[in-house]
Amino acid sequence: MSEEGPKPLYWLPILLTSIAALGIWVGSAFFGEPNNDSKELQKLQQIFQVLDQQYVDKINTEEIFEQTISEMLHKLDPHSNYISAKNLKLLDEQTNAAFGGIGVRFLLFRDTICVTHVNALSPAFLGGLKRGDRIVAIDGKAATGQSISNEKVMARLKGAPNTEVKVTIFRKGKKLQKTLVRNTIPIATVPSYYMINKETGYIQISQFSLPTAQEFHTAALQLQAKGMKKLLLDLRGNGGGTMDAAIQIADEFLPNGQLILSSKGFHSKEQKYRATAAGILEQTKTVVLIDAQSASASEILAGALQDNDRAKIVGRRSYGKGLIQQDKRLKDGSNIRITIARYYTPSGRSIQRPYEKGYEAYKEDEQKALTDEYFKPDSSIFVDSLKYKTRNGRTVYGGGGIMPDVFIAGDTSGTSLYLSELQWNGVFNAFAFDYLNQNNITLKLQDYLTDFEVNEQLLSKFTAFASTEFKVRFQRNEYLHSKENIKRLLKAEIARHLYLENGYYQVVNTHDTDIQRALKSF
Repeated sequence: MSEEGPKPLYWLPILLTSIAALGIWVGSAFFGEPNNDSKELQKLQQIFQVLDQQYVDKINTEEIFEQTISEMLHKLDPHSNYISAKNLKLLDEQTNAAFGGIGVRFLLFRDTICVTHVNALSPAFLGGLKRGDRIVAIDGKAATGQSISNEKVMARLKGAPNTEVKVTIFRKGKKLQKTLVRNTIPIATVPSYYMINKETGYIQISQFSLPTAQEFHTAALQLQAKGMKKLLLDLRGNGGGTMDAAIQIADEFLPNGQLILSSKGFHSKEQKYRATAAGILEQTKTVVLIDAQSASASEILAGALQDNDRAKIVGRRSYGKGLIQQDKRLKDGSNIRITIARYYTPSGRSIQRPYEKGYEAYKEDEQKALTDEYFKPDSSIFVDSLKYKTRNGRTVYGGGGIMPDVFIAGDTSGTSLYLSELQWNGVFNAFAFDYLNQNNITLKLQDYLTDFEVNEQLLSKFTAFASTEFKVRFQRNEYLHSKENIKRLLKAEIARHLYLENGYYQVVNTHDTDIQRALKSF
């Protein structure tokens, strides 16, 4: 859904149709077909007929209708939303953390689909695809050229499990035909976990989906087997997901009976969610990292641990989403996601940011939080009316996000326009692909971390590659300013191609100032 408003020429038909249309359409979807003789339906039909026959421009009534529904729901609150049938599949994939496909990672480079990783035991793996292969045709149709896009590739490779897809690959000068049988491909929601030192483990949660609690539990058990006594839990950039996953993970830390969350709405009676005796991390010292993009389920988890004085929260103020949505599937395959309740942390605070000024103002405030609070906290939320007490009597604040116990200013050292252009154009990813096609690295991850070096020769090849392949002009002064960041990101991207996210984050986290500060907070 676009966040832009309707084009000026369309505002009149939208206004005319919205009042009559929404009640009839939603009522029909939920409760059956409306009475064809109703005055409201007759009026709606007349409006659409007039618009279709006389409006100055050709209009897409379905597009106007769906946009109108979204805008009307946003009048209620910023998180109620309409999801069309064609976009609902992506939502289901995010919720279930799985999709039907062949199990490869790829990038589009030189107008070709380049395979950067093949999942173990996936259809692609079983069919003999390898990192470095180029997919040039899918089901007999060309899959190259400037018109190819990530969306088009995904649409052609994805499909229901147990269905076939034929791919033509180019490998070492030869074309090979492969018939693959699609299967369910899981999406890792705990993409990185490892021991930072002998007693401190690190777990990153990228989103909260149905399998996330089990993924987290498995990661925690493995780290405990390696001697973990402290845990750094990274929720930065995690926009949320399913509430149940956050509650289950909070339960891992809290003793039996402690409150995790309460919720209440006009049509929803108050519910309280409490910890059980099943947690495996109740004795593990914990620090939680958050930032302005940590939202929803991330805030439920962080708030539960903060209010129960179970973990120290460090970083920057979180997003501030304290509303609970429920999905309602409609007859035409579309979906409305409506807010049914507000949730409250154990101390009783709501962390929902104000939205009384409307949807556009709310989105502007979202962007402002990313910049204005990057270097210092917003003191305007520290008012008596928003004060709450944790289990041990510490003061915390509601009214907009989780304010960390330890604020960490954002780190902009080593940044430059040259570095941003390299990242924006995907140069690191493409260079890693080319480099590994020419260099066979067989190191284990731990050996790679200690032994692989991005030297001057490799940097020179990288900057020349950026200039030749992506027209990113070399800027010497900016390059020197960002040189250490470039070296680190280049090593990390090559590690991602070899060892996935666990390799990438073990490289970048070694110099992550948030993490270094968080480690001092134990």
